[in-house]
Amino acid sequence: MITVLHGYLLEGSGSNLWTRATVQSLCESGETVHLMCQENHPDLYDFISDAILYKANGKRETLLKRKPIYPGRCIMHKPHIGETLPVYVKDKYEEFSDVRPMVELSDGEIETYLRTNVKILQQIVDENEIKVILANHAVLMSVVAQRVGKTRNIPYAIMPHGSAIEYAVKKDRRYFNYAESAFAEAQRIYVIGKEMRERLKNLFTKLPQIEDKMKELNLGVNTSLFNPIKREERKDNIGKLCLALEKVPRGKTGSQQSMPEQLTADISKRNLLSIIHASSSYHAKFPDDNVEEKLQMVEWNNEKIILFVGRLIANKGLHSIIAALPEILANQVNTRLIIVGHGPQREQLETLIWALQNGHSDLVLNLVNWGRELEGDGESAWQEIQLYFNHLKKHDKLTPYFKKAQKHLKQDSVIFTGYLTHKELCHLFPACDVAIFPSIVAEAGPLVFLEAMASACFPIGTYFAGMAASIDSVADALPQNVVDLMKISPRPEQTVMDIIAKTKGALSVDRYYKEKLRRIAIEKYDWKNISKVLASDLHRLQTLVKR
Repeated sequence: MITVLHGYLLEGSGSNLWTRATVQSLCESGETVHLMCQENHPDLYDFISDAILYKANGKRETLLKRKPIYPGRCIMHKPHIGETLPVYVKDKYEEFSDVRPMVELSDGEIETYLRTNVKILQQIVDENEIKVILANHAVLMSVVAQRVGKTRNIPYAIMPHGSAIEYAVKKDRRYFNYAESAFAEAQRIYVIGKEMRERLKNLFTKLPQIEDKMKELNLGVNTSLFNPIKREERKDNIGKLCLALEKVPRGKTGSQQSMPEQLTADISKRNLLSIIHASSSYHAKFPDDNVEEKLQMVEWNNEKIILFVGRLIANKGLHSIIAALPEILANQVNTRLIIVGHGPQREQLETLIWALQNGHSDLVLNLVNWGRELEGDGESAWQEIQLYFNHLKKHDKLTPYFKKAQKHLKQDSVIFTGYLTHKELCHLFPACDVAIFPSIVAEAGPLVFLEAMASACFPIGTYFAGMAASIDSVADALPQNVVDLMKISPRPEQTVMDIIAKTKGALSVDRYYKEKLRRIAIEKYDWKNISKVLASDLHRLQTLVKR
């Protein structure tokens, strides 16, 4: 039997998506999986047959018990860890009152978290004849696996993801030391492509044998969920999306979406921060209360649709897409941008769009200078826009840019949906023409890129790290000029200009090439094939530890 360690929820993107997709695929293949995580709604996932809560007083509570519907089954174990949830990027969770970036935790808080999880994992291992452990992320579940693996003499593997490396291991020596020790004693390290392999080698230079432990494992996508459709079917697909939202709780209300009515061209940073704070007091991980109305006003069968899906934080690069819109819309007026996701940058971006729409160039420049201060962490950002504006100013094109923005960027040119899950995204991706993911921070595996491919929605992304690996994987099947349209330069001075040029070209890409991307997604990235490779290798690891 296999145990998978994941310190977070199952809903959402990134490692959450990787975990639930992998565990479901393992269950479909007949495996029994013990999953330790913090999911609060196990009933939402049909592959979970049993769920147990381990209370602080040592008692247990059955959260779920039902008949498995797959050849295998998943038993979920949820340790009570108190009110503090260590995360990589600042976020909000309904279950925890203290959600903090790991780098802000004290040494004592880190050890308390580790001890709590180690205690529960030891019980799981002892009671269920666990033979191998798979830990998500470089920290902190890798350390939990390391400690239990040592005391129970069972092998463990680590599945590193980019967020832990970028936001914890590289930023805080404590986490580097934890990760280095865990990687040194792990029997296997799964890497998504050559870039992650090189990143780990360059990071852990004192572990010369680390590469011998590595095994490449592709990202995956549910190709039966994300399916291409014809243009004339798009409106029907959005109807299905709206039906899927019928009983879903809502986040941002109509009154909270009226923030632009409080803005002025000469607003100060202090006043803007106050307005943003008042407008962001909603449950961000739900869709907007009027999302159906906003989506139904789109002419799906006639318009060109650009899609962004991801966290609304500066490192995801959405601000660069906004900056590129005036030129894109001037070239293709019948175009709209749909933004799916949640995060502290939403209200800031809404302000940027409002300023561009109304010709308030001084406010636009102020927003660029204020950068991520408006997100609350005091770091500068939006460098890509600043460099783009410098370029325009140098060539006397900044004033014409603002005039284009005021002329072409209408009130409904950009639609924020709020947070959507796969139940809704599977209908939205195929109804869009182009999906853009201009991440600033290197990501091990952008799963949304593969979902776009599987949906025949042409994907564009920053050409580095896991995104570059995904683009390179399709290069042999497409003409070079089509492949080049998928690439945004990682150089910040080039980002906005690349988004403009590549999006203009991508909006006209022939359907034939999009369908080729779909076929590649099926052949290389279907979750079922990937989980079989993973299960086979994990079972082999049992022979590497002497009993």
